[in-house]
Amino acid sequence: MYRDHTRKIRIGSCTIGGGSGILIQSMTNTKTEDVRATVEQILALERAGCEIIRCAVPTMEAAQALSEIKKQIHIPLVADIHFDYRLAIASIENGADKIRINPGNIGGTDRIRAVVDAARERDIPIRVGVNSGSLEKELIEKYGGVTAEGLVESALDKVGIIEKLGYENLVISIKSSNVLMCAKAHELIAEKTDYPLHVGITEAGTLYSGCIKSAVGLGAILYQGIGDTIRVSLTGSPLEEVRAAKLILKTLGLRKGGIEVVSCPTCGRTQIDLIGLANQVEEMVQSFDLDLKVAVMGCVVNGPGEAKEADLGIAGGNGVGLLIRGGEVIRKVPEDQLLEVLREQLVEIADSRK
Repeated sequence: MYRDHTRKIRIGSCTIGGGSGILIQSMTNTKTEDVRATVEQILALERAGCEIIRCAVPTMEAAQALSEIKKQIHIPLVADIHFDYRLAIASIENGADKIRINPGNIGGTDRIRAVVDAARERDIPIRVGVNSGSLEKELIEKYGGVTAEGLVESALDKVGIIEKLGYENLVISIKSSNVLMCAKAHELIAEKTDYPLHVGITEAGTLYSGCIKSAVGLGAILYQGIGDTIRVSLTGSPLEEVRAAKLILKTLGLRKGGIEVVSCPTCGRTQIDLIGLANQVEEMVQSFDLDLKVAVMGCVVNGPGEAKEADLGIAGGNGVGLLIRGGEVIRKVPEDQLLEVLREQLVEIADSRK
């Protein structure tokens, strides 16, 4: 497995690479200068399961705000830098646990050296990021367009610049909104380097399309053993990014913990508001730290049988609901009490495991 043999890199209190767990990242969409709003969002992301957080640093005020933000959060803080090397240095001085730069837009060698020296002094990693949208003109001409091969060459060229300055505390990211190109690029680069890889499908889109593209792309990459940390990039709430990332990892068997909700498709036998009930269950279980499978079924005909593989299940129809535990129907309940009865069962299980 590729990820078992990548270098171990420390980011604040966390470690990625070398067979460490695949960590979930997100990025704030608040103004970083607004410390209160940014901290509130990060704390909410922590509760949702975010393990590394990145903040945009477009101004010196934002760089200076990192110091106060870091005091109030509990996960590693990454500074996202474009164009101005001074913002990278200021972010490091204000406590960033890692910086994300594209050496191609940060300036000449002297400016890159200044950033690398600041990172070396505090022994913090640099994430070298390359996106398909910013691929160099000469590489587009060389490969006849934006290609996976061009992305890999660009990334390794940028890594080489920093390696020549004597620094190898690096993480690589190569992103594209083209899912198949992104997957191929990761396959190629995993063969050429042992630096840990930050994986994501950039500009994936809205919640619906973005989750689908990210699940397909990240699934294809992670299933091959590639990738040490991930971000699901969505046009929406960062909380949805974290929830999607957790489910992708769990579906691939790469993470345990958290309740998995399964529900049947609606059909002509459905006699309850299954869609509404399933959404309510999915929202309700977020507050339980249990490694369980919960089934939500729309009829009492096939529901009990289909829920046998789940730890807990509910099935309803025509005013009557069934509570199922360990594959067995344990009692009938009024349909409008299904959600509350399920909650009671989860509380009972949680209390028994304390």
